[in-house]
Amino acid sequence: MRIRPVDIDELPLLQDIERAAGQCFRGVGMAEIAEDEPLLVSELARCRSNGLAWVAVDAADVPVAYLIAEHVDGNLHVEQVSVHPDQARRAIGRSLLNHLADHAAASDVPALTLTTFAEVAWNGPYYARCGFHTLDDSGIGPGLREIRRREAAHGLDRWPRICMRRDL
Repeated sequence: MRIRPVDIDELPLLQDIERAAGQCFRGVGMAEIAEDEPLLVSELARCRSNGLAWVAVDAADVPVAYLIAEHVDGNLHVEQVSVHPDQARRAIGRSLLNHLADHAAASDVPALTLTTFAEVAWNGPYYARCGFHTLDDSGIGPGLREIRRREAAHGLDRWPRICMRRDL
């Protein structure tokens, strides 16, 4: 699986990947998450223009997964990583995370961060297997606090959420 920067004309495909990946939440009683709309093309374009948007592509160079990030509290924050369910369980998500880690390390960024559902198997437990650890309140900077505030306002705190960090 090759990873490359996302092309501008592929941004709507990222929304399709996120919608498809979100359907897995129906099976764990989180239909509201499955029905949540993906990020707007304009938000995806902002990450792309900042050089923080990548896709994993198949042999035909068609995106099957993506990762977007942003700078938060001096780290690179994983805003979204989604893998189309047809491509799941092939270490594509892990490859995207490792790609971001390499990019961060080359830029002297000390860590990756993310927020996620604590108890969903492909969220908190998965990220722990990818080298992330849960942050306690003292490890959460102002940028992550603001992200968590927005998530809570969006209703995501209906299920346990955590902030995680992967030191580089």
